[in-house]
Formats: sequence, C-alpha cells, structure tokens
Amino acid sequence: MENIICVCGHENQAGTKLCGKCGRPLSEEAKNSKIVDMKYDGAAIRSKTRNKSFVDKIWNFFSSVKVGITLIIINLIAASIGTIFPQEFYISVSTDIEKEAYYEETYGSIGKLYYELGLSDVYSSWWFQILVGMLAISIIVASIDRGLPLHRSLKNQRVKRHPSFMKRQRIIAEGPLTRGNSSDTLNLVEEKMKKLKYKVRRDGNALLAERGRFARYGPYINHCGLIIFLAAVMLRLVPDFYIDESMWVREGEVRAVPGMEGYFIENEKFILELHDNDTTENQELQGVNVVAKNYQTDVKLYKQAEDAIPGQAENLELVKEYSIRVNHPLQHDGYSFYQMDFKLNELKTMNFELTNKETGESLGAVSIDLTNPQDEYVLNDQTKVELLGFYPDFSGFENGEPQTATPTPNNPAFIFKMTTPEKPEGEVSFVAIQQTIEPNGDNTHKMTFKSVETRNMSGLTVHKDRSIPMLAIGGSIFMIGVAIGSYWNHRRLWIEQLEDGTIRLAAHTNKNWFGIKKDLDALTEYAHLPQYIDQSEDEEETEDAQKEKDGDHTL
Repeated sequence: MENIICVCGHENQAGTKLCGKCGRPLSEEAKNSKIVDMKYDGAAIRSKTRNKSFVDKIWNFFSSVKVGITLIIINLIAASIGTIFPQEFYISVSTDIEKEAYYEETYGSIGKLYYELGLSDVYSSWWFQILVGMLAISIIVASIDRGLPLHRSLKNQRVKRHPSFMKRQRIIAEGPLTRGNSSDTLNLVEEKMKKLKYKVRRDGNALLAERGRFARYGPYINHCGLIIFLAAVMLRLVPDFYIDESMWVREGEVRAVPGMEGYFIENEKFILELHDNDTTENQELQGVNVVAKNYQTDVKLYKQAEDAIPGQAENLELVKEYSIRVNHPLQHDGYSFYQMDFKLNELKTMNFELTNKETGESLGAVSIDLTNPQDEYVLNDQTKVELLGFYPDFSGFENGEPQTATPTPNNPAFIFKMTTPEKPEGEVSFVAIQQTIEPNGDNTHKMTFKSVETRNMSGLTVHKDRSIPMLAIGGSIFMIGVAIGSYWNHRRLWIEQLEDGTIRLAAHTNKNWFGIKKDLDALTEYAHLPQYIDQSEDEEETEDAQKEKDGDHTL
C-alpha cells in the first residue's frame, strides 16, 4: 500500500488515520467521525493495513486480540486439568509401572485414563509447551504491532494541530477570553500547567501541555513481564535448568542422585520423633492420633572422582554431612534435598533354615538380602539352596506364573531348589508369606522361616530451579506494568491563540476524564479561558432525545 501525503505535505505511512504533523483526518472514517479515535494517536498498525503475503497473514493471526484471549483461556483450561489429580512429581513412586498402578488403584478407571493420556505430567508435556510458546508469540507480536507505532507517534508529537483535529477531540473549547488581557493568556496557561506538573512546549501562538505519557506504556510493560515469565516456564525443559526428582534411600544404602551426575548420597539413619509418647504403638494403644515431632534423615553426600566409572559408587569423595529435616534441606551447588516421605520397617533380610520336614533336623541357615539376593546359597559340599525366582511384591499368579506388583519388597515370595544328600536331584518349593506350594508333590525338606530384619526408608526430593530469578523478575515487571496502567493516565492539552484573540482548546486523556476536567476547571478559572464542552455528553443527549422522539411516534 502506498503512503499517504497530507495537504500539509507530510508523508504518512499507509493506513494512518490522522496526519502525524498537523493532525488532519486522512481516512473517510476519521473525516466522518465527530470524535476522532486517539487509541494509537492515528498511527498505522501493520495488522490493520497489510494482509497480502503469507507472513502478513501469520502476523495478523498472532496480533489479534481475540486470538490472544483464546490462547489464554486454552492455557488456563490445560493448566487446570493438571490439578484434577496430583502430578507425577508429587507421588512417591518412581517407575512407570508403579505410577500407572498408583493412579488406577487410587482413582480407579478415571485415574488410569488420566495417566494414559499423559495428563499426569501436563506441565512438561510437549503440547502444553507449544500452547505456552504460542501465547508468548502472540504477546510479542501484539506488542510490536501496536507498541512501536504508538511510541513513534508519541515521540514525534507536534505542538500545532489543524483545526479539524482540535474540533474532533472529546473536550473542546473555542471563544474569547472571559476577562483579562489576551497577550498574557499563553503565559498564564504555561504557568498554571507547570504547577499542575505538566510538561509544556510552545510553538509560536500554540501550546502543548502533557502529563503522564509513560502511562501509555503500562500494557507493554505488562507484556514484557509476561514474556520473561513464560520464557522461564519454557526454559524448565532445558537440561540442568530445572530438576525435580524423587528418590528413595534405605538406611545404610548409597545411591546415585538422579539429575545430579557424579553425586551419590548415603542414608546413615532415619529418625522419627513423636510428641508426648515414645513410640507409635503407645499412642495407638491409648487411642490417640500419632503426632510427629521431627522427621530427619542423617545423610552423607559424595562426589565421584573424575577417573571413576560413571554411575558406580567407586572412588567417592565426601562433600558434606547433614541432617535433613522438614523445611531444612541439604543444599549444595544450587541443588536442594528435601525430606518428603518415609517408610518404616521395610523388609531388609529374611532368615530361613533348611529343615527335614519329618525329623525337624536343620541342615543350615540361609539369610536372603531382599535388595540383592544371591542365586545360590551353599551350606556344605552336598547341600545347597538355589534361588530360581524372586518376587519382591508378590501379587498372585497369571497363567500359572507368579507376578510382582512392584520392585519393593513389600510381600516377598521365592522359588527355591533344595539340594541335599537325600535328594541330590533337588526339590522345588514356592514359598511366600503364609503360603507354600510344592509343585512336584510332597518334599522331604522345606525352607522354614526363622526371623526378619527391617530398616527404614527416606523419601527425598532433589530440586534445582534456575528459573526462579527469571520468574521473580517477570512477575515484578508485570506488576509494575499493572500499577502504571491502573493508577496513572496520559493527559494532553492543546491551546492555540488566533490572531483575533480567540482561544481554541482541545484536551484528551486515555482514561480518567474526571481528572483532566478537574485540571481544566482550575486552568479555565486561572487563565480566564472560554468554557469547554464534552462532546461525548452532547452525543448522549442527542441519542436520548432521538430515542424519546421515536418513542412518541410509536405511541
């Protein structure tokens, strides 16, 4: 589209409604309007003037206010879906099988569907990040589309304006002074407006008083804050930028820290302290609720040496010893370890004896470490026990095969092959808690349960968030923009003194018309200016009169 050349000779960008120099209406819409649109000071907006190329169509799509509002609503709905059930990082399980089982067991078929659709990890999903990215693009495009023309227009404001511009403002006045000498009028106006904290510029017999121009940038400051905030949200997908992992560490165990390469943590001891009574059992016997006083895990943090094999607990150097308590995390190198959960008395070791069923004679003891069971336990040259199968959390049989629900030893079951001098070919037995199955008929020997050893587990959360400073900065900038846009306004006053002494006045503000009228009342009285009128009130009176007239005709 070709640029528009005004009668005054100024060349305006295509789509401009008002001349940037004199203020004459350029478009038919502006010429036929009683009150001119000052939303963008007559500047040309790209999305309103270009719609030919493919780039223009994409630009216009993202600059649309309707599209922006729609994207906000879609993002809010998507985010709210993630609050129906807890997200994955809030539940104390680690494997995908355990997660699926958790949602199904806790919330039924709806919970299972929720997990299968990926809604249990909404905020890290690719489609949610695309929605956030589209919203960020919409904000950026809309800010550039409207902000840059507005800035150019405000920066290049002229003091003198054409009479047609002045007459098309909402507040206007024209006439002789009510009293006093006309030669001092502009001086009195300048003096009073400066007292009211306006910036005043003069050009011959014309004057422009302006106050609060920065208020026009409030929405764009909002947009900058939102863009920084959304960028921080999207950066959480960058490796090592945001980490939120959970891990279970048993007492005496050394485990690699997820998301923290080269680091290992050892759980020396978990401590549970209760109020008033010494033990949970005492409180339960008294029929009162168990009230915890302290959850604490004494840990050691290690760092692997550079020449060590990655992932293996070898050549570890002690970094820090610490007692992790609720709200008192272990912190190191930007990482924080929080005490989030615990499990008491987890099965650690089960002790059996190989005995003769008829005589009760013991052929030897077998101690099975449930976290690292051996394949074979040799009692002597002719006696041994082979572990053919181990099911940490036995959940029943499926097609004749034993199954385990989780890798945690909550309900251990075993398949033993017992080789003795009497039975050198071996005997097979399936042993679970309160259940023994001998698939090949009655055995001569059996694995007799003797005792169990337990230990506690600590549930820790490993957290690192480098986006917090960006989130804080973005949020602060957004609130500054809200305050500027809400509590300040842009007021402008144009005054021209004609050769015959007549005063022509026009005023505009982006909001708070009561405030600018209050300033005009004080100015009118001080400089003896003609009384102004509000053309919007005249339009309302005309519309009311027309409606009343139409009503009479109807009657």
